[in-house]
Amino acid sequence: MLEIRHITKTFNPGTVNEKVALNDVSLTLRDGDFVTVIGGNGAGKSTLLNAIAGAWRLDEGRILIDGTDITGMPRHQRARFLGRVFQDPMMGTAADMQIDENLALAMRRGQRRGLRWGVRAMEREMYREQLRKLGLGLEDRMQTKVGLLSGGQRQALTLLMATLRTPRLLLLDEHTAALDPKTAARVLALSDKIIREQQLTALMITHNMKDAIAYGNRLIMMHEGRILIDVQGEEKQKLTVEDLLGLFMKSSGEAFASDRAMLA
Repeated sequence: MLEIRHITKTFNPGTVNEKVALNDVSLTLRDGDFVTVIGGNGAGKSTLLNAIAGAWRLDEGRILIDGTDITGMPRHQRARFLGRVFQDPMMGTAADMQIDENLALAMRRGQRRGLRWGVRAMEREMYREQLRKLGLGLEDRMQTKVGLLSGGQRQALTLLMATLRTPRLLLLDEHTAALDPKTAARVLALSDKIIREQQLTALMITHNMKDAIAYGNRLIMMHEGRILIDVQGEEKQKLTVEDLLGLFMKSSGEAFASDRAMLA
């Protein structure tokens, strides 16, 4: 479903600040794969998601979704293929608009919009039913401005918006990292539920090794802009944090040194 072919990205080339963020990365996802991505700071995790989303031009390589080459496609045109939830709960929603208005914007993603814009009664009832599934009581607050919601509520709403029009690929960019542990666990469980129920193809970046192992059917570990480890199926089901650290040391020749991941 997703094909990444030998992509490379270097920031500030030819300067003292040169950084090779992606180094000849290739990756293929099957339809319905839920892939967790882990690695230390600067490993290339977010850069990989930004490459798929079209945040900037690649130096080399190609990216295809369902056989369509999106390498040169601008970000707004890729929106019809992708859903994305960012690390910052303040991103992905319009704070000064109501909950139902935000959902209406998400529902129209990738479509041509005319001068007539509004939330129809039938549409509003559908939003109410979708919000009810979140279990946060937001179905009774649809006229509330999104900026008044808590971080967890806002992130759950962003997740719903990203999947309202079933995306071909869902990108979760450390989307629970800014939340307290209890709220993060709830949003993560909700993400897993939506992915399974809608049979979505998803890439989820996390700094938590236990979450990377517990969720999804496939785990990728990145290091210095490369995919170092790719574990799936029965091998992933049996994986432990100690196993993963051992695989990293065997593949890289060094100990895993991310304090953030180890503390998590």
